[in-house]
Amino acid sequence: MTHAVKISGTGSYLPEKVLTNYDLEKMVDTTHEWIHSRSGISERHIAAEGEATSHMSAAAARNALDAAGITAEDLDMIIVGTITPDMVFPNTACFVQNQIGAPNAFCFDVEAACSGFLYAIDIARNYISNGSAKHVLVIGAEKLSSITDWEDRSTCVLFGDGAGAVVLSVADEGERGIMGTVMGSDGRLNELLNVPGGGSRHPASHQTVDDRMHYMKMAGREVFKHAVRCMSDAATTVLAKAGLTVDDVACIIPHQANARIINAIASRLGTKDGIVYMNLERVGNMSAASVPVALDEAVREGRIKRGDIVLFVAFGGGFTWGASVLEW
Repeated sequence: MTHAVKISGTGSYLPEKVLTNYDLEKMVDTTHEWIHSRSGISERHIAAEGEATSHMSAAAARNALDAAGITAEDLDMIIVGTITPDMVFPNTACFVQNQIGAPNAFCFDVEAACSGFLYAIDIARNYISNGSAKHVLVIGAEKLSSITDWEDRSTCVLFGDGAGAVVLSVADEGERGIMGTVMGSDGRLNELLNVPGGGSRHPASHQTVDDRMHYMKMAGREVFKHAVRCMSDAATTVLAKAGLTVDDVACIIPHQANARIINAIASRLGTKDGIVYMNLERVGNMSAASVPVALDEAVREGRIKRGDIVLFVAFGGGFTWGASVLEW
């Protein structure tokens, strides 16, 4: 017997410090107008010194647990989607487990860049569906400021820090919950968006530090093109898989990478006005944290109501992409 799976609670956390485009004008050769016209971003949040990905994750997790009406001891699993773990190992989910007090959960991270949260949702859904788990905490969290080259004006203007979390649970009778998921990858394009230093291919050394290899590198024009195509195709495919059309969707929450990317996807899908949720202007690109933070904000603002069809779609380095559709 398989079980339907629903999101029973959402939560998010943004660091206190806000870095505006006007602040960036004092750091690199750029302007607010240049940044906003090309990305749609005006400001982003930056984690405090000593504030790690797990700390932000735990704060978002507590909010999600409260919303779901369960305690950390009720959790069977914790999955964190991130490209900025606290350490190479142990996994960040284990740090979160310790901080929130979830002794019954087994824990691991998923690294799929900006698609990490959706990959983790699909994994958790399968565990619950087959009866191996009842409640799973899924987190998307990033401290991108720790891998951002603050001397590279083409990338440093894009990224921010934060964390979003959801609790996935067995759906009640009659609830459809998650109705379909689609995931994809294309490793041939791995050179277009990456952090080349710090892994086994280029272990940390004086040379890798001098060559600034521990920061994000991005071929922006190529990433834009593939992101629009892959996310549009994934959204169309997952809707068809669930027996739905875009006209059935009440809210679309895309990865918050770039306003022009989001608008291009909306145009390709032929969406109705007002159904695409965007918080990009206030938070920037938070990689795996983008979708869950936007989801939590949309829920708490009343943009998503019981029975609504909600579509998630994301794209990230790898390349990776994914889409999920659910009934709220």
